[in-house]
Amino acid sequence: MQENLVILGGGESGVGAALLGKKQGFRVFLSDRGSLKEEYRTKLTQNGIEFEEGTHSEERILNADLVVKSPGIPKKAPLIEELKNRHVPIISEIEFASRYTTAKIIAITGSNGKTTTATLMHHILTQEGLNVGLGGNIGKSFAEMVVNDEYEYYVLEISSFQLDDVISFKPYIAILLNITPDHLDQYDYKLELYAQSKFKITENQNHEDYFVYNYDDNGIADLIKEINTKAKKIPFSMSTHVNDGSYADDENVTLNFPEKVELPISEFALRGKHNVSNSMAAATAANILKIRKDTIKRSLFDFTAVEHRLESVLKVGGIEFINDSKATNVNAAYYALESMKNPTVWIVGGTDKGNDYSELMPLVKKKVKAIVCLGVDNSKILDAFEGVVDNIIETNTMQDAVRSAYMFGRKGDTVLLSPACASFDLFKNYEDRGNQFKKEVKNL
Repeated sequence: MQENLVILGGGESGVGAALLGKKQGFRVFLSDRGSLKEEYRTKLTQNGIEFEEGTHSEERILNADLVVKSPGIPKKAPLIEELKNRHVPIISEIEFASRYTTAKIIAITGSNGKTTTATLMHHILTQEGLNVGLGGNIGKSFAEMVVNDEYEYYVLEISSFQLDDVISFKPYIAILLNITPDHLDQYDYKLELYAQSKFKITENQNHEDYFVYNYDDNGIADLIKEINTKAKKIPFSMSTHVNDGSYADDENVTLNFPEKVELPISEFALRGKHNVSNSMAAATAANILKIRKDTIKRSLFDFTAVEHRLESVLKVGGIEFINDSKATNVNAAYYALESMKNPTVWIVGGTDKGNDYSELMPLVKKKVKAIVCLGVDNSKILDAFEGVVDNIIETNTMQDAVRSAYMFGRKGDTVLLSPACASFDLFKNYEDRGNQFKKEVKNL
């Protein structure tokens, strides 16, 4: 008898899971309380998959044998609670897809740097000529790629929400970049619950697998003593000489396992201390996979930064414009400011997420010559930095923000868009904000 597979959420991952479910012989029903994008609606219809939008038919959903849940649906939603009461297994698309592939999986999680590290990892493996897919929280649905079954390797960016719903997911290499407070509203405002969720990336690994982790991160250091991972633990560090992993000094990144490789940091395409750490994590995994030294070096040197993440746009009148629109929290803006080498005009602001700007104060005093606020309500930023920076003004359009920043700049300066806030007050999303920035820079 066919099992009933219910997919909750009709975005990229949900539709991918529906297609894979159909291929594997499930009776598939997809339900989304919102409305589906036209391309997803077409895909489902063409593949003869039943779906509904604008509602959840509870009776039909509660009759499921297995539920694949979108990471965006809160764990405490009443429908999810009721499914749990009925002991219906609830899994993520990552878990579901992993059950139907024998490909090697490199899975990357962390509070910051996931997208950059996953994209760089994919770039290294592609340069080596390997057959590799990039998915998870980035790019294509992992499940849909498994439907077509054409890859020997998968690089997956994975969020804590996706890890919450894994049962047997077992990557060959798991990478944990860092743990800083994020999404705590979904974890009873307890950092340790959020951290435990991240550690689920390694819980099913065995002694043939590898767990690459940030040796410098206090949250990871505390929990790694408690967890019982069977994987080979490979640390990477920006401050400590680790013999069984990788480490950086002022000049080089040194990979020690399984082969010794030295990589000159001055040649890295990605700028900033945090990106040296991200590059080291990817290179460590590549070394474990026995990627040739020349490929690792070339890939780190010629990699193009992820769009909207410390993306160099253009030099106008000797002033460099950098788009870091993806910096939607204070921690991400901290990394961006830390990486600035020249006097900086900082464009900041948007929808505040309860930000505390005090941790940015030393960097602002040292590096920022002017602040251009870009938001509907800039009062918190003005309160934090008035009197700290000589020039601080308010704008509420990207055109005004870019032109004002240009006026403050001099040859050799940098204009940095790193908002530390969400974008929804003036823009559709951070991509829209970054694209408008690039357009206005080109119009100068």
